[in-house]
Amino acid sequence: MWRQLAHHAREWGPAWVIGAIGVALPALTHLAAKISRGYPRHADDVDSEVLAGFLQSLRSADLTPPRLWLRLCWAAWRAGVSVVRTGDTEVLPLDLTNESRSPRMPYGHPNLLLGRAAAAGLISGDAAELISATRIGDAPIEHLAAEQGVTASILRMRRRRAERVVAAAVTQGGLSDPVRSSGRPPRSRHGG
Repeated sequence: MWRQLAHHAREWGPAWVIGAIGVALPALTHLAAKISRGYPRHADDVDSEVLAGFLQSLRSADLTPPRLWLRLCWAAWRAGVSVVRTGDTEVLPLDLTNESRSPRMPYGHPNLLLGRAAAAGLISGDAAELISATRIGDAPIEHLAAEQGVTASILRMRRRRAERVVAAAVTQGGLSDPVRSSGRPPRSRHGG
């Protein structure tokens, strides 16, 4: 369905673009709310960037590989996260306390955890998309490997490496918040 909708939006103009936005709006709204949680000053900017990222991907994404919807959502997520990444260093948060607190355990859809891991710089966006497409989605790893010009065993190794990083972060409670805000620089990217 998304392949056909994207094709119509590209070929038949603004009415179809609006239609695609309408179909995607519940998911985009959900993504924007998750990203801007804890950053109320940036909520409008996050909303705008999520929509802009989605539209850019709708116009330019390759329509032939599987999981187009997932790729459109990831583009929207990355665009929205870029707002809080650059904006979170402007001033100290208003709700900053001087007390220690226990980290909250992660929650929500696994794609949200992968998005948080990518936003925190723990894994690359490509590694997050690989895990999501093959573990949550139904994309065969052999098909993705052929598209990328690598062997399936190399892609499995990259996925396994990234999954270990995400699992360690989940165990330590490091993915409880939509964007890492510990004040420490993010670890180097793994898995992609």
